[in-house]
Amino acid sequence: MYLDFYGFRKTPFSPTSDSRFLFLSKSHREAFAHLLYGIQNRSGFIALTGEDGSGKTTVLRTLFSQLDPNQHRTALIFNPCLSPPDLLQNINQAFGIPTQSANVFTLVEALSTFLIRENAERRIVVLGIDEVQNLEPSVLERVRLISNLETETKKLIQIVLSGPPELLQILSRKDLLQLRQRIAVHCHLQPMDFQDTVGYITRRLQAAGRRGGGIFSKGALQRIYRYSRGVPRLVNEACDKILLAGYAQNTTRITPRIAAAEIRNMKKGAVSNARRRLPILIPASVFATLLSAGIYFAWQGSADLFNPRLAGEATGMLAKKYPVPAGEELSRDLAAELGKLSEAESARRAFNALAGIWKARPVPVDGNWNPYQSLDRAAQERDLRLYRFSSSLGALVRIGYPAALEIALPGLDGKRFLSLVGAEKEKLLITPPIAGRSSLSFGEMEKHWAGQGFLLWKDPLNLHGRISPGATGDSIRELQGLLKEAGAYNGPLSGVFDENTLSAFKKFQASRGIEQNGVAESQTLMLLYRSLPRFEFPNLAGRQR
Repeated sequence: MYLDFYGFRKTPFSPTSDSRFLFLSKSHREAFAHLLYGIQNRSGFIALTGEDGSGKTTVLRTLFSQLDPNQHRTALIFNPCLSPPDLLQNINQAFGIPTQSANVFTLVEALSTFLIRENAERRIVVLGIDEVQNLEPSVLERVRLISNLETETKKLIQIVLSGPPELLQILSRKDLLQLRQRIAVHCHLQPMDFQDTVGYITRRLQAAGRRGGGIFSKGALQRIYRYSRGVPRLVNEACDKILLAGYAQNTTRITPRIAAAEIRNMKKGAVSNARRRLPILIPASVFATLLSAGIYFAWQGSADLFNPRLAGEATGMLAKKYPVPAGEELSRDLAAELGKLSEAESARRAFNALAGIWKARPVPVDGNWNPYQSLDRAAQERDLRLYRFSSSLGALVRIGYPAALEIALPGLDGKRFLSLVGAEKEKLLITPPIAGRSSLSFGEMEKHWAGQGFLLWKDPLNLHGRISPGATGDSIRELQGLLKEAGAYNGPLSGVFDENTLSAFKKFQASRGIEQNGVAESQTLMLLYRSLPRFEFPNLAGRQR
């Protein structure tokens, strides 16, 4: 409707997948790195999780399309609500294996023959299954048995399981525990940060044929990000409706007012739809229990209809029969605890929790404290550096520094923070305590962390921003000394960032599982300092190192 009005050749925010609109955020790139690592190292099972609309299917499609066909054989199964024989038939068809039989043994034998032949040709066979949470346990068990097809030294098939964050909880059921234990690599697709959201929108506008100045003002982009929380599907939905509103108002410049008004309409529509659906969503068993309770009240007489004791008994009866799931209970407790604070106060307290670990003075209460502007200054005033990150929980734990994590709390304006101050066995230590709990499991944290936050670190040799290939001077000599101590460099301390120094730098990055870009950015320096015993820094293991 609005294509000609804005100068588009095609709809920029269509919900359908189109490779011409591809934009890879930092989280998408990290997911690519995890998946490629798992595939190339023949890890067997790899899990990809993410909220609905976060781009899991896009990641799978793009990754599989970019794998070298001379070295890989790939197949993707979508929406697999199938029986075990149906799943095997679909897998064989996707790989081009000519079998018409519905016999499980025959299907497995054909697949095994195919895998052995591909292995002999030195090709890696990769199977992706999307929406795995929809599979019945018997089908998931068949998927596990497929992974048993192996030689003495390697897996014959690499399987990527994709689904929502709850996927690993589903796989942790007693009857699926063997499958869960085989997942060697797991990556969680985080929502985009504001910078990536702007890049995503800009990319789609350009791919749709837009030329010239931007359509969305900065204020409008901020409102879209706040509404969507960086989830691509919600970004598409919001942008499409806001462009339509701009068209209706005969303006090609989307102001914050236009964006805010349309987002309010979308929220109202969502609430209205939820209310209309509510009676349908009540399970019949719950309805029967409520009906029984109603009959009980009527028998007692109208005077008891609002009797607190009887109401409490009925509530208790329902609570026993339909207890609140642990995940929902934790969400409620997080909202109750962190919702007491404003965004600024939550950020200030999180900063102070980290500052205390670094033995730095706290930031006093200040009505002018702005978490977007004051954090960096507060860190500098305490001889520390602030690092803002958008990452996965595994990558953050690998860095190993205490950190303030942005917690996703629907219904609250702005951000709230939970400080990650330590790790013990399989528990993450947090502050402030939530409902008396001072630790969360990895799964609980992954479910509620928005994927962004900040941490404090120290740069005692002042190397940040002073190192690049070709540079010379004392900073390079210091860097070479650090690399030598870390066992990555054996050349002279020449003070010249030459090829040997660059190679050593990349070698160190590879040893820590981060991008080998040869750039002395914050994460590499943090890990380099922390690897050496002469620097005593706080870390999540609870000891100075």
